[in-house]
Amino acid sequence: MQAAPVRVTAVRATAIPSFTTALRAVESLLMSGGQRTARRNAWTSVLEDRRRAKDRIETERVLRQSVAGRP
Repeated sequence: MQAAPVRVTAVRATAIPSFTTALRAVESLLMSGGQRTARRNAWTSVLEDRRRAKDRIETERVLRQSVAGRP
C-alpha cells in the first residue's frame, strides 16, 4: 500500500489593510459616489473649520499679550 502524495500549496503573504482602507472599501460598497463625495467634502470642511478656530485662538492670544504689554 502506498501513501497518498503530499500536496504542496503555495502560501501568499498579503498585507492586512489599514482601518482607513477597509473603511473606504466598505463605504464604496454601501454608498453611491455622490454620497462619498459629500462625506469627504463635509470632513474637509470640518478640518478647515478647526484650523480657522485654532488660528483665531492664537491671534486672540497674541493680541492680549500685546495689549497687556502696554503701559
